[in-house]
Amino acid sequence: MSSVKMTDATSFSRPLSLVMATMLLLFAAGVHAAAPGISGTSFSLTAQPAYLNQPDGLAVYSWGYGCTAQPAAGSFKPAMANATPVCNTMQVPGPTLIVTAPASGSPPTLVTVTLTNNLPTAAGNTSILFPGLTVSTSCSAPGVQGLLTCEAAPGATITYTLTIPSTAAGTHAYYSGTQSDLQVEMGLYGAIIVLPGNIPAACTGGVHATNLSAQSHWGESNFRLAAAAYNHPEACYDREYLFQFAEIDPSIHTQAEAQVKARAGCVAGAMGCSLEVPTEPYHPAYFLINGRSMPDDMDPNYAPMYPHQPYNGNPHMHPGELTLLRIIGQGRWQHPFHEHGNHVRILGRDGNLILSQSDANSLAGPLFFTTTTTPGLAMDGIFYWTAKGLNWDAYAHNPASMDPAAKLPCTPDANGYNTGAPNAINYFEWCQDHNKPLEVAPFGDVGGGGPATLPDPNLFTNGPWYGGSPYLGPNATLRATGCSAGAPAGSCGSTGTTPPSGTIANSPSTEAGFAFMWHSHNEREITTNNIFPGGMLMMMLVDSREFVIDESN
Repeated sequence: MSSVKMTDATSFSRPLSLVMATMLLLFAAGVHAAAPGISGTSFSLTAQPAYLNQPDGLAVYSWGYGCTAQPAAGSFKPAMANATPVCNTMQVPGPTLIVTAPASGSPPTLVTVTLTNNLPTAAGNTSILFPGLTVSTSCSAPGVQGLLTCEAAPGATITYTLTIPSTAAGTHAYYSGTQSDLQVEMGLYGAIIVLPGNIPAACTGGVHATNLSAQSHWGESNFRLAAAAYNHPEACYDREYLFQFAEIDPSIHTQAEAQVKARAGCVAGAMGCSLEVPTEPYHPAYFLINGRSMPDDMDPNYAPMYPHQPYNGNPHMHPGELTLLRIIGQGRWQHPFHEHGNHVRILGRDGNLILSQSDANSLAGPLFFTTTTTPGLAMDGIFYWTAKGLNWDAYAHNPASMDPAAKLPCTPDANGYNTGAPNAINYFEWCQDHNKPLEVAPFGDVGGGGPATLPDPNLFTNGPWYGGSPYLGPNATLRATGCSAGAPAGSCGSTGTTPPSGTIANSPSTEAGFAFMWHSHNEREITTNNIFPGGMLMMMLVDSREFVIDESN
């Protein structure tokens, strides 16, 4: 796939006559992600059935974990100012459980997870595995000892106790350990995020403190769960997202539903009160990011049209921010997911920080072009983007302009970035490219004499994902597409930036950042029932500082 912006993204979840109206609504929505979940040391979960909505209009019968009762409002993280978070009795993925490890040298933290089996009786027992974490449970009645762990019989409740030491930080999966080929496929999986008990000083000072100051200046809240993914100074981050990749074979789900209905009212353990659903050959048709397929994954968290799929997948960032990606492979296939824009530096896998063998103070995780996940594998990685290497001024500065925003200075720090002015629009600009023109003869108020001749933006646009120009921000974009050099000072930054396409996917609607397509490198996985676009596909929008990234929805 190319990183060229999408121009023909069509929603297949509604009749064709509504497609364009649907797309306009989609593009206008304020949709961000973060890593929403429930924090605490005691969680009460249930496993039960419901239906998952798909972009082609199909509601797929599924099973999932949920909450037996609504958690206290303060336990939902991060704070949701513009949304009402809810933990339904069934959701896919299951509720993200957020736990804080003890400080170094302190005794382990004990976390309890109580599971009630409210699956149909014919589904039999169910359970939860917590790979990479130490788990104990009393498997006396009503628990039933299974092959891998203690199981809950239909209608029964069991409790798992997790021992969380100070070294357990990182992203972990949880999923059913009972007839996993069927139950995980049906949707019984979720994530546990363990936050470090110690936050290195480097993560609360220096450039990270400056990034936080810049966010605050523009009215953004801090939506991180912590300042570091691990207790290590190289594990600091400024923004974070959780992505759980999975797939659905609708044939398996249809057969499970039919057999459950045929055995309704049967007695647990009685002859014939069980499911015989073949899980091979395996032919998935839906490919999910956090329980949704594109374009549904770009709708807000906790959107009411997906009552059992509360988490979205729509990352945003500002130049210079270290963006933590928490990634889990929850399905049966490998998913070669590619993040355009830069490689991802892997910090750790399954909660194990990858350290250098020769220097324990240095990280040794690889740089990945594609973050391939295998079933059950969790990884943490850092994505970083600054516009360095573009070889043109990404903010479209023009020394001859009368617009003050076109003549901002760029004072390089020791690494060459403009970090001394956190309140400036061009904070974290790569100063080596400052005032370096891109266009030979620009259409608007942009420095001229560069190497490229771009199409007239009134005739050509790079799609609705940004304002139709290769520059960051409303000032740069509007000046590039319409403001003249003689425009009154400040006028180019006073209005919105609607691209020639007439639609815009960014939020707020005046946004004009860089859009990088993030998608599976298995072409089948970016379809919904073999229809493109769909499946494992989302957009990373890199916004300039004046755009507030509101992750509360």
